[in-house]
Amino acid sequence: MQTRPPAPTDSDIRALIDLHLHLEGPLLPILHALQAAFGHIPDTAQPLIAAALNISKAEVHGVVSFYHDFRTAPAGRHILRICRSEACQAVGADALAAETLAALGLDWHGTTANGAVTVEPVYCLGLCACGPAAMVDDRVHGRLDSAGMKALLAEAGA
Repeated sequence: MQTRPPAPTDSDIRALIDLHLHLEGPLLPILHALQAAFGHIPDTAQPLIAAALNISKAEVHGVVSFYHDFRTAPAGRHILRICRSEACQAVGADALAAETLAALGLDWHGTTANGAVTVEPVYCLGLCACGPAAMVDDRVHGRLDSAGMKALLAEAGA
C-alpha cells in the first residue's frame, strides 16, 4: 500500500509564497508553485496566500475554484482526462466516459482506491478529427474505444 507524503507545513507553504512575492500579479505563480510542489493547493495555503497578498480568502478561493487545473486534494499518480467536447461526443465519448467511470467506480474528479488514476473531464484536446480522445498525464490518445481505454487504464495501474 502506498503511503501519502506528510502534509506540507505552514512554513513550507510560506517559503513558496515568499519566492513569488516580487512578481507582478503573483497569485497564479504562487498557486502553480504550490501545486507543483505538493500536487494540490492545501486548504491551509489559502489564508496564508490571502494574508501575504493583502486580498481576501474568498478571492483566493475564487481563483482556485475557477481554474480546473488547480485541485484542493492530492490526485492519483496518473491523470486521465477524457474529452467532453461536442466533436468527441458526436463519436461516442459520452458512452466511453460513462463506461470508464463505471468500471473504475468513480465520479468525475475521483481517484481510484489504489491512488493510481484520477479521472477529469476536459473540454478539448485538439484531436477533434480523432475522437473520442483522452489524455493520460501528458500523452494524448485519439480514436479510443473500450479496448483502447482498458489498455490505457491497465498501463496506468488502475
